[in-house]
Amino acid sequence: MSRPLIGITAYAEVARWGVWDTRAVLVPEAYVRMVRQAGARAVVLPPDDADDAKELIGRLDALVLAGGADIEPAHYGASPHPTTRTRPDRDAGELAVLTAALEADRPVLGVCRGMELLAVAYGGSLHQHLPDLLGNSRHQPAPGVYGAHPARFAPGSCAARVFGDAGEVNSYHHQAVDSPGALTVTGWADDGVIEAIEDPARRFVLGVQWHPEEAGDVRPFAALVAAV
Repeated sequence: MSRPLIGITAYAEVARWGVWDTRAVLVPEAYVRMVRQAGARAVVLPPDDADDAKELIGRLDALVLAGGADIEPAHYGASPHPTTRTRPDRDAGELAVLTAALEADRPVLGVCRGMELLAVAYGGSLHQHLPDLLGNSRHQPAPGVYGAHPARFAPGSCAARVFGDAGEVNSYHHQAVDSPGALTVTGWADDGVIEAIEDPARRFVLGVQWHPEEAGDVRPFAALVAAV
């Protein structure tokens, strides 16, 4: 049997390597490494326009929504917070690809921004700046520095099957899910921030607010591949 093809949504950012300093389509290698360790092949998906989303999903076995910039608040009926930094190209392309994946019943894993995108796609909303809500920056302590905190998961949920009843997670986000829309909340940080959401009516739709790929935690990627 051929290995499953897993699409990973990518950034379009200015990047430097060698003698070059230009815009590039890129994704942290940790995502690709985890997909490979899970027994699948990774396909990097640029934030293109939405016209060919159904055709693209027709060639893929599952989808990973990667982390990154904030989602445009207009998608959930809000005005932007002063700290909100968006990438409209990613919003448009990823919402189209996600919609096509859900229509085709492809397994979906959302990581950080990807979890927030799932919530928005299911009719939910976001807290735009956690320090306003919590009074601290523990979920994003400093630029490029991951926070660490406990999380617990609902018994019997997909999240609990993947991660167990509880564990420590690494986080880097200043936004978080407020309302999950039609999704079910199945994970929480010790301060009440939502850490996992899922759609129990589908074979695999899971969002996690932290970064398992950076921790070398292959479990959610292996669960995604197993659902193919």
